[in-house]
Amino acid sequence: MRKRLFIAIQYLEIGGAERSLIGLLNAIDYTCYEVDLFVYDHRGEFMSLIPKAVRLLPENKAYAAINRPIKEIVKEGHIGVALARIVSKIQYAIYKKKHHPKEDSGIFQYVADCVTPLLPSLKRYGTYDLAISFLTPHNIVRDKVDAKQKIAWIHTDYSTISIHASKELPVWSSFDRIMAVSEGVKKTFLQTFPTLATKVEVMENILSPTFVREQADMMDVSAEMPSIEGELRFCSVGRFTLAKNFDNVPFICQKLVEKGLKFKWYILGYGGDEELIKRNIRQAGMEEVCILLGKQSNPYPFMKACDIYIQPSRFEGKAVTVREAQILRKPVVITRFATSSAQLTENVDGIIVPMDNEGAAEGIYAFAQNRALQQQLISYLKFHDYGNESEIKKLEFHPS
Repeated sequence: MRKRLFIAIQYLEIGGAERSLIGLLNAIDYTCYEVDLFVYDHRGEFMSLIPKAVRLLPENKAYAAINRPIKEIVKEGHIGVALARIVSKIQYAIYKKKHHPKEDSGIFQYVADCVTPLLPSLKRYGTYDLAISFLTPHNIVRDKVDAKQKIAWIHTDYSTISIHASKELPVWSSFDRIMAVSEGVKKTFLQTFPTLATKVEVMENILSPTFVREQADMMDVSAEMPSIEGELRFCSVGRFTLAKNFDNVPFICQKLVEKGLKFKWYILGYGGDEELIKRNIRQAGMEEVCILLGKQSNPYPFMKACDIYIQPSRFEGKAVTVREAQILRKPVVITRFATSSAQLTENVDGIIVPMDNEGAAEGIYAFAQNRALQQQLISYLKFHDYGNESEIKKLEFHPS
């Protein structure tokens, strides 16, 4: 008899964690496992990539209301969820006034604590052998799902966010196992929650080189990213958020132009920082150089078309796009964020440049001029298989 597996995630918009989930779903042996996927809000370009062997559970409107604008969900009749979210904002505002967190990641636990009790139970789907909460809020799998064992996932470098640790600890503690996407993520998580050391394991984001390369060949993007003699094509992919640091790319471009480099820097993505990025492009006068290509359900043809892939992040858990670019045998440049050494081996399968704009520009310029080093990295990538489908074995059920 196949073991029953339950997996929960908020939605399947384009993003690293969502792409990682698709990789995990494609690596599962469905002769051994019966998989139910619960997506709170059935939206996102990756919905179409869910394997046919997965049973997608019906959307529940109360769960879909967790992240959508409060005005919208009030009109739809989700008054309780709306009020709970308002209460959570008030509670967090009180906490924020007293503790002055550097950013607002902590609010998500307040929302989860207030909203989860109002959501309908998912226990009608029966008892699972294993339930996975792939993204926060983890309260839902903890409280609403019946399973013999439960796993919560960590995708975030905890040294870069401000959370209310004593409020989160009971949630994390309730899980049998906790999966971190890298050793760096595990380390910073345990600096915040040292008592959970026996529960935390590392399971890297699962990527299939075959899938990535097949997707990369599905489109011709020469119109969007034309090849111009003497001009380099840079590419970056990610959500337009603080973490990705795309708001500083126009100023890095400005410094590269001043150095005489001929290039275009293409950015694929979407998110709340889009207007900020566009404003900075205009401020830097980089409209012809720094080009936003918007949300792309298949970023791989664009990554394949570039000469150099750049991840200019302020912080990362584990950047899926870096590994995807390496699978496509692209020279990779990343900034020196806290977990950068877990992303690549410097001067072996990529390079690391300083975080500040001046240092980043200097590093990118030097690398752009160093064709020998670029070819050395490409040669290395040609003979290294970055597939890690075997990571799925770490999900094997541990005895209770």
